[in-house]
Amino acid sequence: MKARPAIVYSVLRLLAFLVPFGLMMLVPILREFYWLAAIFAALIGLSLSIIFLRRPLAEATAGLPAGGRRERQSVDDAASEDAVLDAASEDAAAETTASETTASETRAAETTAAETRAADDRTATDNR
Repeated sequence: MKARPAIVYSVLRLLAFLVPFGLMMLVPILREFYWLAAIFAALIGLSLSIIFLRRPLAEATAGLPAGGRRERQSVDDAASEDAVLDAASEDAAAETTASETTASETRAAETTAAETRAADDRTATDNR
């Protein structure tokens, strides 16, 4: 970003506030209510800058990167996605070693579960 357009725009914005404020301070009633003069001057300055300072604003912001924050975020997103994929591959490797149990152990677990359910059913019918 070049400094000159930003300085020109800043000076013009200050003038858009200070000139109306100075003129209002010449009015005796607004000299007493200086805070009201400051509010009016700010509104007038904002209006003037929106209407007349479009080109200096465009020149001042021309050198700014369009999506600086988005670029940094995409780098962070890529790193986090890599971390998630690494964790998923580690989990898959752990599941593979865990699933290498023998078929007899699986059948024994199923038999034990079936026996437990049958015992619970018998207890439930006895309690009725």
